[in-house]
Amino acid sequence: MPERGWIQFLLLKVLHEAPMHGYQLIESMEAREYVESGRFETGSIYTILNRMEKRELLDSVKSEGETGRIRRIYNITKVGEEALKRGLEGVIQRKALMDELAEYYHRNFGDNMVPEEKEKR
Repeated sequence: MPERGWIQFLLLKVLHEAPMHGYQLIESMEAREYVESGRFETGSIYTILNRMEKRELLDSVKSEGETGRIRRIYNITKVGEEALKRGLEGVIQRKALMDELAEYYHRNFGDNMVPEEKEKR
C-alpha cells in the first residue's frame, strides 16, 4: 500500500482521468487497490481534498447529485497537472534505478549465476 505522501499523488492521477466527488474518489482508490478498503473515512478524504484545493492542485464545483444532494466535483488544475507530471517523471527515474539494482542482484546473487561465479563470491 502507498505511503502517506503518495495519497495526494494518486488522487491527482485519478482526477486527471475524470472529475469526481469525494465518495467516488474513495471507491476508485479502493477498487484500484491504491489504498486498503476502509482506509478513508469520508471526512478525511475531504480534509485532503480541501488542502489540495488550497494549494491550487484542484478546484471544485458544486453539483446536484441524482438524489438531489449537493456535492462537490473535484477537477485537477493546471498546477495539479504539472505536479502530477513532475511526480510521474520522478517515478520513471526511480523505476530505472530499481531496474538497474534488480539487474545487479540477478547478475551477482540471483539463481541465474553460473556456479563458478558463485564460488568466487
